[in-house]
Amino acid sequence: MKRKNGFGWSELIVGVLLILLGIFAFIRPESMLTGAVVIYGVIAIVMGIEDLVVYARLSRFISFGPMLSLISGILSVMCGVMLIANPNVGKWALTILLPIWFIAHCISELTRTNLIRLIGNPFYYYFSLILNILGLVLGFVMIFSPALSFVTLRAICYMVAIYLILFGIESIIAAFARRNSDW
Repeated sequence: MKRKNGFGWSELIVGVLLILLGIFAFIRPESMLTGAVVIYGVIAIVMGIEDLVVYARLSRFISFGPMLSLISGILSVMCGVMLIANPNVGKWALTILLPIWFIAHCISELTRTNLIRLIGNPFYYYFSLILNILGLVLGFVMIFSPALSFVTLRAICYMVAIYLILFGIESIIAAFARRNSDW
């Protein structure tokens, strides 16, 4: 399966947007929920569409991973539309939906690590593996202690900001790593 253009433009755009969102959340954690809910919605929709594209591209070749990409894509788009449609509900629901999104997206990314290993770039493989395992831990911490997440919102905002910046860096690395690959 050859790509016409080996550079991952969608990964690059998502990476830059995630880094910008992470920087914004890190600089202004007190306004993260009020000012960033709509931006999170847009990011979730873009990442969901990217997951749906991955599903469409890979569903013929491998079985389990793309199905998780489909589920993650649908959840991401649903979360994004909900956040954009009603930001006030989004502020409250973000404490529940963001962890579910983290968990679904990290599981989806972990199922693709075999493809990353095939590229032959060990740094990208280990960076992605560690980052997505940490994302799973963060997602489970937020989902199993939503009261703690709500009370220590500033700490959670910083953790989410750092995670978003790291995930943006991973997406940019993926864009450049795919330049020399066949997928």
